[in-house]
Amino acid sequence: MSLVPSGQAINAEKQDLTKDAKSNLTKLAAWINDRNIPFLITSIGMIVMLLWAGSYKMTAPGAEGIVPLVSNSPLISWHFKLFGPYIGSDIIGLTEIAAAILIIAGYMKPKAGIIGGLIATLMFFMTSTMVITTPGAIISVPGIHHMRYMSFLGLFLFKDVISLGASFYLISHFGRKAIFSENQSR
Repeated sequence: MSLVPSGQAINAEKQDLTKDAKSNLTKLAAWINDRNIPFLITSIGMIVMLLWAGSYKMTAPGAEGIVPLVSNSPLISWHFKLFGPYIGSDIIGLTEIAAAILIIAGYMKPKAGIIGGLIATLMFFMTSTMVITTPGAIISVPGIHHMRYMSFLGLFLFKDVISLGASFYLISHFGRKAIFSENQSR
């Protein structure tokens, strides 16, 4: 089984699935697919989250809020040592805003969306590891022996694992559009 989409697979992306669906359940799934709802919700949600989080990191409370997360991460703690927490947080915020702008641009220029998705993937990979490295993210609950749970902080960080998956999805979606565009221009 090839992981590289063939010409047929790219053309199948444009196919209306509603006419092939038989049961109500598959008709619903086809209706959702045909209207590109997963992409729209994922991309718009990612854009809003990146713009909002990025701009918040450029405030004093936003910068101070990520100090314990960044300071305990072996992947990015050097960042605050080099730039300090306020400039370091501004750089992280600007990176998030740049990723959002590139994802927006991806609607017209899919390769820009691929780059935005790659930036988001790198960011969310790093922040996903903070579930493990941030003190207090995983806790023991009194009375339950040998069980460890994610605290509210851990659950807050765990959303970045889901965002990592969404970033890969955006790369894939914009990649299919870019491949289709490249094949059309030949």
